Amino acid sequence: MDAAFSEALIALLPNLRRFALSLARRPDVADDLVQITVERAIANANSFDRSQKMDPWLFRIMRNTFIDMTRREKRAGTQIDVHEQPEVLPTDPGPGLEARLMLRSVRDAMLDLSDDQREVLHLVCVEEFSYAEAAQTLDLPIGTVMSRLSRARIALSQKLGIK
Repeated sequence: MDAAFSEALIALLPNLRRFALSLARRPDVADDLVQITVERAIANANSFDRSQKMDPWLFRIMRNTFIDMTRREKRAGTQIDVHEQPEVLPTDPGPGLEARLMLRSVRDAMLDLSDDQREVLHLVCVEEFSYAEAAQTLDLPIGTVMSRLSRARIALSQKLGIK
């Protein structure tokens, strides 16, 4: 693993964390996903095609890891996290309150989308992946990505009362 690979990997950590949060919906699990993804990327650095962008490769590793984790959890049965506490709504009546409330509404509405729609919406709208990059990351035809994105946008706007 060379310095350029390491620097590119480190620069993508915030993006990986955002995607992990969108998949896992829990910060502790998201942190685990990021750590496992980075470990696997480092272990498989020689298999990375340096002529390609690194983020789709990393996001695919993360998505596959999340799928594996989800399958393991289903076999393990119900588990309760005793440390989970609800977030406290900020009481600051400053100008950022409305923006924070809208952001929370969008986040909650996104969490209600199907996993397929949420993944595509996050990759294209938050991570700014092209349709082709999202298709490559999710191992889907580009038409499927476009269709899921369209349905996700419509569902999100309906949940938010925009349309």
